[in-house]
Amino acid sequence: MGTRYAELDERLRKFIARQPVFFVATAPSLTDDGAGGQVNVSPKGYRDTFAVLGPRTVAYLDLTGSGAETIAHLRQNGRITIMFCSFSKETKVLRLSGRGQVVLPGSARWAELAGHFPRTAGPATQLTNQRAIIVVDLQRIADSCGYAVPEMSLAAERDVLDRWAAKKTAAELAAYRAEKNAVSIDGLPALAASP
Repeated sequence: MGTRYAELDERLRKFIARQPVFFVATAPSLTDDGAGGQVNVSPKGYRDTFAVLGPRTVAYLDLTGSGAETIAHLRQNGRITIMFCSFSKETKVLRLSGRGQVVLPGSARWAELAGHFPRTAGPATQLTNQRAIIVVDLQRIADSCGYAVPEMSLAAERDVLDRWAAKKTAAELAAYRAEKNAVSIDGLPALAASP
C-alpha cells in the first residue's frame, strides 16, 4: 500500500503543490538514549509557504506562532517529518523525513531562500511575521494509502495570523518572540540564542 521514493519526482511535487495544509513533527532527545520531552506536531497553512528546492531538499516559511518547538527540536537534534495528507478524492499521505536546519532572517542564506516564497516579496504580499525558514534534507520519502482520511473541501485560507501580525510593529513582534518563542516547553533554546 505504501511506496518509498528516491527523490521528489514531478508527480510528487504536483501532489505537494495541491495541498493547502501540511503537518510538521519533531521531538527532542532529553536523555542520552534519545528519549524524553514533548513530541510536537504542528499544522502549517498558507499557500506559497512551502517550496521544493531540489529532488531531496524542501523548505518552508516558518511564521510567528505561540510556541517554537520545531525550531528548538531542530537546533537540538535536527530530526523532522513533514506530512502532506490529501483531503480530496485522491487518497494519499506523503511523509518527508530528514534533517532540518533553521535559517533566521539576516543570515547569509536568508535572501537566497526567501526568493522561493512569493509571500515574502513585494509590498502587497509582504509578511511581517516570518521568523525563520526551515530547510530539510530528505532521508526518506514515502507515501501511504490514506484510505481512512476523510474527504473534505477547503472553504478558505484563514487570514487571522496575517491580520494579527499586521497590527504589530517590528519591535512588538520581536518582543512577542522574545517572550513566547525563546525556549521550548521542555526548556530547550529556540529563538533565545544559538545552541
